[in-house]
Amino acid sequence: MKFVYQPTGVCSRQIQIEVEDGIVKDVLFIGGCNGNSKGISALVKGMKVEDVIERLEGITCGMKQTSCPAQLAKALRENA
Repeated sequence: MKFVYQPTGVCSRQIQIEVEDGIVKDVLFIGGCNGNSKGISALVKGMKVEDVIERLEGITCGMKQTSCPAQLAKALRENA
């Protein structure tokens, strides 16, 4: 299943996610910090959705109440 998520409160404008049988197959952040988003994507590929959610929920970025990783967790919780 592929889906697109519109994050809020962060620099990235969109997260494109592919999940198959409860496993994250691919993640692409549009906008935001290029290197960090590529790193997050590489780290979560092959992980179980619930493990990604557990690790990334609640992460903040600077003074923001959320972050791109936290928004990925939110997207997975709502859509996967």
